[in-house]
Amino acid sequence: MLLNLVALAVIGFGSGLFVAGAVVAFIAIIGVVPRLAQKTDTKKYIRLYEEAIIAGGIIGACDMYFDFYAPIGKPLVIFISFCIGIFYGSLAVSLAEVLNIIPILTRRARLQQGIRWFVCAIALGKLAGSLLYYFVPGFYYM
Repeated sequence: MLLNLVALAVIGFGSGLFVAGAVVAFIAIIGVVPRLAQKTDTKKYIRLYEEAIIAGGIIGACDMYFDFYAPIGKPLVIFISFCIGIFYGSLAVSLAEVLNIIPILTRRARLQQGIRWFVCAIALGKLAGSLLYYFVPGFYYM
């Protein structure tokens, strides 16, 4: 019985390391962080960006396994959520730029004008979806 538990723990830990390594390698290979730093003119903070991504991954993994509570209050929770949203939004936009999603999409859809409005509509749709998720009770169970 103990051997089974140890084997499961080793397999679970190894699988987590494998997936985390693949995600970090994916972000590193496509060059999202340097591109994000280049676009925001903050190249001197690349190391800080990388460390923040690693720390966020570690904290997120710990949050999934350990149940802890930090009484930080609603204003700080709102601020942290806002920062997380900015990070994910900028990461998604830089990923789309690195992969040239917008030019490919505009060429395939034959969209010549209104690209700015198209991108804004996508962003507003994401905003509306996240607001529904957080402010409509039970929305995520529907």
